[in-house]
Amino acid sequence: MKDSINNFFKISERQSTIKTEILAGVTTFLTMAYIIFVEPAVLQAAGMDFGAVMTATCIGAALICILMGLIANYPIAGAPLMGENFFFAFTIVLAMKFPWQAALTAVFIEGLLFLILTSLKLREIIIDSIPESLKQAMAVAIGLFIGFIGLKWSGIIVSNPSTSVAIGDLKSPAVILAIIGLFITSAFLVKKVKGSFLIGILITTIIGIIMGIVKFTGVISPPPSIAPVFLKFDFSFLKNFNFWLVVFILLYMEIFDTIGTIIGVAQEGGFIKNNKIPGASKILFVDALGTSLGAMLGTSTISSYIESNAGVTQGAKTGLANIITGLLFLLALLFYPLVKMIGGGFTLSENNIIYPVIAPTLILVGFLMLKNIIKLDFSDLSESIPAYLTIMGVPLTYSIADGIAFGIISYPVIKVLTGKAKEVSILMYILAAIFVVKYLFFHI
Repeated sequence: MKDSINNFFKISERQSTIKTEILAGVTTFLTMAYIIFVEPAVLQAAGMDFGAVMTATCIGAALICILMGLIANYPIAGAPLMGENFFFAFTIVLAMKFPWQAALTAVFIEGLLFLILTSLKLREIIIDSIPESLKQAMAVAIGLFIGFIGLKWSGIIVSNPSTSVAIGDLKSPAVILAIIGLFITSAFLVKKVKGSFLIGILITTIIGIIMGIVKFTGVISPPPSIAPVFLKFDFSFLKNFNFWLVVFILLYMEIFDTIGTIIGVAQEGGFIKNNKIPGASKILFVDALGTSLGAMLGTSTISSYIESNAGVTQGAKTGLANIITGLLFLLALLFYPLVKMIGGGFTLSENNIIYPVIAPTLILVGFLMLKNIIKLDFSDLSESIPAYLTIMGVPLTYSIADGIAFGIISYPVIKVLTGKAKEVSILMYILAAIFVVKYLFFHI
């Protein structure tokens, strides 16, 4: 048995051991397990069933992890992506008024298109056509958006009719709990503790129980039924312009996230040979397949996780580590009462529900995404101004799609007006025109 596992995953050949792969797989799971609590809470805001989404999240993450291990033999784990889940709930559903069933349909179609682009090797053309400044700005903008929602979900900031937002009731026990959780989780991040988010969530939960804010409802139970979200597609919007705009943005977000993650993990693990990643096509195939499978199960875009670096730094070199991570996601299905207790909201007042346990994680995930801002070239204003408009646009319009549109429209316009029209790709001109047509003739 041991020899079969060793030979199948080429463990010795890659200078690793079964023990190392198992421990690394556990490490990766600990760093990304926070999504089990966050994903149901985010998609619940779109009207989806909390328990069903939790089940879909665990099964979807398990599938992509195990398939990546078996097919690609790489320690690159996957789950529903932060950023894409907020685009799903807060832009597609809440801002653009699509039903969540249509949003799942868009994710499903986007996954199929990603498969086609992968097989035709066209993904590089799309990536190269978007200027580097806008790529980095999109990541920063989405980070600010997630952080902004985290601050709202913590109760630290609240809506205000005069100023849009204002400071919340910092004397409220629930808000105090969120602030405590923010400081605790920040300390773990500063100390570079593996699984900082998960540990922070669990400690904040315990403190919340002591404070009487979080109600203990148990730890283990049979997993909730996936039926409320399974295969709940709505293809009636296929003739809707905005629907296809959503599909495109989802596709671009996943391509950008996936390529960046794969390169990042490959560099960390030393998998790049002669400036290439052996077996990259298999990684991209599984990644795209995971997106469509996730939509079928009932969750937002599933793709590769940069948190896989945690396992790689612990010595993971093969798909066995991924198998372990996937099995742990399946085991997590038994802990629904714990997930519901942690991810459930706390009512401050009528129409004011906050999530003090998971809000600190959102705030800090947003912070980690800000690092891309140092890659912007502020000496070239024709690059940095469109990037700035993107960064400001996403959180202040409360829409990832509209914020991205600010950048895509302004980039070619500024370049043309400053005599730099040749620096803009043909596809960028086409995308800008599409967004202009959308705002002139198609209303959300």
